[in-house]
Amino acid sequence: MPSRLATSLCGVALKTPVLAASGTYAYGVELKDLVDLSALGGIVVKGLSREPMDGNPPPRVWETEAGMINSIGLQNIGVRAFVAEKLPALRRAGGITIFANVFGYAVEDYVEVVRVLEDAEGLAGYELNVSCPNTRHGGIFFSSDPDLLGEVVGAVRIIARRPLMVKLSPNVARIEPLAKAASEAGADALSLVNTFVALAIDARSRKPRLGAGFGGLSGPAIKPIALRMVYEAARSVKIPVVGLGGIANGMDAAEFLIAGASAVEVGTVNFWDPSAPLRIARELDQFLEQEGIAHAHDLVGTLKL
Repeated sequence: MPSRLATSLCGVALKTPVLAASGTYAYGVELKDLVDLSALGGIVVKGLSREPMDGNPPPRVWETEAGMINSIGLQNIGVRAFVAEKLPALRRAGGITIFANVFGYAVEDYVEVVRVLEDAEGLAGYELNVSCPNTRHGGIFFSSDPDLLGEVVGAVRIIARRPLMVKLSPNVARIEPLAKAASEAGADALSLVNTFVALAIDARSRKPRLGAGFGGLSGPAIKPIALRMVYEAARSVKIPVVGLGGIANGMDAAEFLIAGASAVEVGTVNFWDPSAPLRIARELDQFLEQEGIAHAHDLVGTLKL
């Protein structure tokens, strides 16, 4: 990739500012025969929990007019199996920047997952998925309460030696208080947005299209809202912001950088084009060349209002 794309995130060198988003690239190694993983800006692996999880009942995915709704239910093999089976295979592939996505339903879940990962080699950093209900506090979502968010980020920060990114949910009234809470608790970066709570209905059966009922909406439909929230979050904190939400081409990526993102994650488009992160990076480079912009980071936060 051209040098004008090379950047860094929390001190982690990235070949490009375009990463593959969690939940859309499996554990990365499954795609090694389809995509040159070492050429990616980075991979955020599928969410990891303390113990293996089976996920939600099918159907789990429904295509909408401008995106998709998923209700996978955070199915995963568990952090210990990831460290034993998937991470070594990723390391053998060579030259891949790997971020581990972490989630839980209590503070101690997050802490234990990161504790296990701290002993593993080959990771560049962590992304905390805080869009989960805290079962110890009556099901209040970590992502919607600044105090709970600060608690979980602070607890992980104590044990995490690697950079710590916090993935914020868009299902809140205002993003700024959550962005500030994560930053003040020790986050090195923020990523947003996660999916929007959504519902698809089969009018003939009068039942939900997904086995679990509600799901998370992603794809081009959410991009304008995601851009607005990235702009608001980036203005409210001094740490880097990684933007995601409906990015399908290089121009989309450029828009997120202009809104204030230092890097982007590509998600839904990966389901029909696993090489999309590489294509989007090339298209971003072409945009920079056409506009006479020397480096991708020169776009960051240049929105004129």
